[in-house]
Amino acid sequence: MKPYVLSLAAGLLVGIVYALLKVRSPAPPVIALVGLLGILAGEQIPPLVKHLLNRDAAGTAWFGGQIKPHVFGQLPEGKHTAKPETEAKS
Repeated sequence: MKPYVLSLAAGLLVGIVYALLKVRSPAPPVIALVGLLGILAGEQIPPLVKHLLNRDAAGTAWFGGQIKPHVFGQLPEGKHTAKPETEAKS
């Protein structure tokens, strides 16, 4: 999650600098970004409908392994809180 927050913060900072310099951003218009989001969500609808119609137990693992990672991209994993082996043995 931290990379997403840092990316958003960097984008906001650049946007503020652009506004102060009174230049237009080279980023695509918001309407284009909304369209891209629609494409990403739309390509997930057919597999989701098939999953809902079939309702098999194996499909649940497929749903969590196929649809969620694709829609959200590769999400960062949290740090593991397991104790190191040297502390666990004592």
